[in-house]
Amino acid sequence: MANIWIKKPMEAYEADIKKSQLKRVLGKWSLTAIGIGAIIGGGIFVLTGTGAYYNAGPALALSFVVAGIACVFAALCYAEFASILPVEGSAYAYAYGTVGEIFAWIIGWGLILEYAMGSMTVAVSWSGYFGKLLKMFGLHLPYWMTTDPGTAKKAFGEATSQIAAGGLPLDKLQTFQETIANFNAAPELFNIKLFLNLPALVIVLFVISILVRGTKGAAKANNAIVILKVSAIIFVIIAGVFFINVENWTPFIPEATTIIENGKSEPAYGYSGIIAGAAAIFFAYVGFDAVSTQAGEAINPKKDVPFAIITSLVVCTILYILVSLVLTGMMHYTDFNPLGKYPDAIKAPVAYAFDIAGQAWAGYIITIAATVGLISVLMVMIMGQSRIFLGMSKDGLIPQTFAKVDAESGVPRKNLYILGAVIAVVAAFTPINDLAHMTSFGTLFAFTMVCVAVWILRKKEPNLQRNFRVPALPVIATLGILINVYLIFNLSPEAQKYSLIWLALGFLIYFLYSKKNSKLQNGGFGETFKAEQEPLEDIDINIDNKD
Repeated sequence: MANIWIKKPMEAYEADIKKSQLKRVLGKWSLTAIGIGAIIGGGIFVLTGTGAYYNAGPALALSFVVAGIACVFAALCYAEFASILPVEGSAYAYAYGTVGEIFAWIIGWGLILEYAMGSMTVAVSWSGYFGKLLKMFGLHLPYWMTTDPGTAKKAFGEATSQIAAGGLPLDKLQTFQETIANFNAAPELFNIKLFLNLPALVIVLFVISILVRGTKGAAKANNAIVILKVSAIIFVIIAGVFFINVENWTPFIPEATTIIENGKSEPAYGYSGIIAGAAAIFFAYVGFDAVSTQAGEAINPKKDVPFAIITSLVVCTILYILVSLVLTGMMHYTDFNPLGKYPDAIKAPVAYAFDIAGQAWAGYIITIAATVGLISVLMVMIMGQSRIFLGMSKDGLIPQTFAKVDAESGVPRKNLYILGAVIAVVAAFTPINDLAHMTSFGTLFAFTMVCVAVWILRKKEPNLQRNFRVPALPVIATLGILINVYLIFNLSPEAQKYSLIWLALGFLIYFLYSKKNSKLQNGGFGETFKAEQEPLEDIDINIDNKD
């Protein structure tokens, strides 16, 4: 059992860098755009509605503050690691060289959960905005083609019970009757109602078609989308201020209560709701982690990756706080109820807020920007996931097919095709809320492990060259560990249960497959990772850093 803690030597990372078939085409501003591209979207366009309704109410802004503070500690630790090991794999690669293989495997397994579930969540949200965009032009997709089976059955059950109870206002009665009619109109196969989120499936396949062409082209597309959606967010903040109803902020921290849906009750609001909200929206900050997954394609990774990580996090945290304040001021947090008067508002909260304020023209701008903008979030997440798979596959912990890089495009095409197929299918059949919570677990777990690993490496290898050093590391790492663990315990019970099952499955796969096929376990360092005799060239020197 002792060899499960075997560490990947630094010489092996040097050999990886030399032999890498990935093309170094990303400068610091492209890397920063990748961070912003992933961060802006999930939190602002997706989870502001769910966080306000299910967790914190108007105090969602405080949830973003808490989540942002927790991220700062982890981001600093990521930045130091990125300045030491400029390779793909993110936290997985960092842990493999510092703590050991079993530790690295569990982090990698957690990152799979983080990125895959994050991609699926964004795909589902994109579907919501796309549906609203179509409605603006008088087009409508059938209910059964835009709704997953779980959500459809839940809505049908709630509508049926509410109508049976009686005493409903006319508008809610009509809404529930429409829900029942939509459910009954769905086609059947073997007496089973068919539901799928077709737009979510299609957008994943579209993004894969872009990514397989190469990183440089994908980065250019991402840069253009980032400019568009940052402009849209600034517009939301400025325009939304004029439609804020301060009564929607009263009370700013709603009294703790429970939300009952379809016979299940969940605690919400109060100070515990703020923390629960921070835990639930945490995955929205995964963007700076995505920057580190692209280190293998960065021109000057030791300098530019730390810069991009910190810059993207600071910029986006400020935007998150401002938008959440504007949104909950424009629209009462209880109106995000998916079973209420505005059932689609929880999927497209920002656009619906302007609609309700009577500013349909603004809704057009926001919906178009969000629909296009979420594509870059999905793009970055799938890209990051594929690079983590690439690193794990090169080490033998997952099948070798994920390590094959296409010589012409410089990207792992087979890797991307497999990921795209899985993400597309799951996104088409899974509720958004369950996906978001499980993603947060993967993110929080990875952040915790990075804070531990960077501290260990500082103690064991104090003389390694570090272009960036975390100030007051013992304090920063300790705070990062404590906050992230605390947020894990504040996730929903369902998210904790499913995530623990995921980790247990990860341990099983490691001992049945990964440990047996690990290149380090089988003496692969001497052959597979053998570095040339000359020292590794400093790829930070004499390179014109241009995007």
